Amino acid sequence: MEIKATESELEILQIMWEKGQCTVRDVHEVLAETKDAGYTTTLKLMQIMHDKGMVERDTTAKTHLYKALITREQAQNTALDKIISTVFKGSASQLIMQALSSKQSSKEELDMIKDYLAQLQNNN
Repeated sequence: MEIKATESELEILQIMWEKGQCTVRDVHEVLAETKDAGYTTTLKLMQIMHDKGMVERDTTAKTHLYKALITREQAQNTALDKIISTVFKGSASQLIMQALSSKQSSKEELDMIKDYLAQLQNNN
């Protein structure tokens, strides 16, 4: 399943990944902390996400509960594939070099990257 989430949908998914099942009110309250979002806008976005198959909705109670159907990893992979293909012309190595040169990585992060690269080399 390819996920084509908008920026607003990704914000809602982030909340659901952190909280698990949420009401529209739960999501709206978190969004309202950082942006001027109307409740009806949040409701409409979550309904659209349900129609797209991104979230499921439990309607057995008076207050509907929403839950993400896609994982953080699925969303990350889709976004990353799009960035690699459009911005880096299909080159994952260019993406990695740009990422490493644009932000200072800690020694621990660099060690994790080295370990991961060693695993990849051993598997080939």
